[in-house]
Amino acid sequence: MYSKNRTHGKTPSSYSRVKPLLSAASVAVSVLVLFCVIWSFGNPFSSFSDLRNCSSNSSYNDRKTDPPEKTFYDDPELTYTLENPIKNWDEKRNEWLRLHPTFAGNRVLILTGSQPAPCKNPAGDHLLLRCFKNKVDYARIHGYEIFYSNAFLNPNMKSYWAKIPLVRAAMVAHPEAEWIWWVDSDAIFTDMDFKVPLKRYSRHNFVVHGWPDMIYEKKSWVAVNAGIFLIRNCQWSMEFLDAWARMGPQSPDFRQWGQTLRKTFKDKMFPESDDQSALVYLLLKEKEKWGHMMYVENEYSLHGYWVAVVGKLDDMIARYEKIERKRAELRRRHAEAVSESYGEMWEEHLQDGGDRKGGWRRPFITHFTGCQPCSGKYNPSYTGNDCWVGMEKALNFADNQVLRRYGFWHPNLVNGTVSPLPFNFPGESEELLA
Repeated sequence: MYSKNRTHGKTPSSYSRVKPLLSAASVAVSVLVLFCVIWSFGNPFSSFSDLRNCSSNSSYNDRKTDPPEKTFYDDPELTYTLENPIKNWDEKRNEWLRLHPTFAGNRVLILTGSQPAPCKNPAGDHLLLRCFKNKVDYARIHGYEIFYSNAFLNPNMKSYWAKIPLVRAAMVAHPEAEWIWWVDSDAIFTDMDFKVPLKRYSRHNFVVHGWPDMIYEKKSWVAVNAGIFLIRNCQWSMEFLDAWARMGPQSPDFRQWGQTLRKTFKDKMFPESDDQSALVYLLLKEKEKWGHMMYVENEYSLHGYWVAVVGKLDDMIARYEKIERKRAELRRRHAEAVSESYGEMWEEHLQDGGDRKGGWRRPFITHFTGCQPCSGKYNPSYTGNDCWVGMEKALNFADNQVLRRYGFWHPNLVNGTVSPLPFNFPGESEELLA
């Protein structure tokens, strides 16, 4: 918000003394405004971000003004649904940003959601609530917007297909967002400091966790995980979503696509067309059209398989606390609003930690694939309460990173109770850990 400092003169004489100062201030403001205007028109590389840098608060977003000039929102032919493709979306979106310059930038919108009905698993709704809180915490710490949907925007596209019409609608509803980031409801942020390296993807429009050799050599339907991905808000993405959705249950060719995918991927054991097999198919069979704009990420755990993670959480805590005992600046108490600066400080101490292949670094996201917390019908290969105990541990592990900024923590990862943290925790003494 802008602060308003006004001088109120009580007498004509006091006003006369202030008047020259006001005049000087007015001249200074006029010069600054003129400089911004000249720079924006004179510099061929100027952008909306340049205009924002000329304001007294570069993070200011004008949420109260919507200019009267017509935009794509005034076009009755344009819809939020997959059935009506959008053309020239880049031009439409750029025009909207021109009229709303304070919203320009590399913004991220996190999307997640669940089914409209209550969970059948007695603990399901509670687990989903905690998973959503985890995403809200991460979004708040890093300044991201987040939207949770509990509706099927296309009644024919349910379960894992439901995200595609939601992503499409979100792109239209949020032209200010450069990236739409889908995160499954059963995925948990377990490194609250880590940020997605968006600069790495400057030449790409789609980011998904996976392994290229499993796509192009082994031809496996599990070569990527479609439960977490980033997609750029652009015309390419609009067309890609249309192509992806054509393999879904709303398509008259849905059954045929199931057969095609089953023949293509020998390790696919079920006949139905699914979103993940469809995504790998597009990468494999239409690489020239889509693949060159997709980044298959495996340098960090955009998707960390929970079975490989949960058993290492206690060791990760011990490794991080060992580092903190040696580095007072890392354990310094601080406001949540400046958490990102501490995350950056941590990086130099984590270079040899890794978060894959036996590494001890916190995995960015731990994904409880196959657990089905809402229905309770988990993969039969999992035993007993592995899923629910694992989710509880991962949630408390992540929550500790948040609660610490409020002066509390979960001493035991399988227990929801909290305790106050002593000053200088974990300090120099082993006694503080007892």
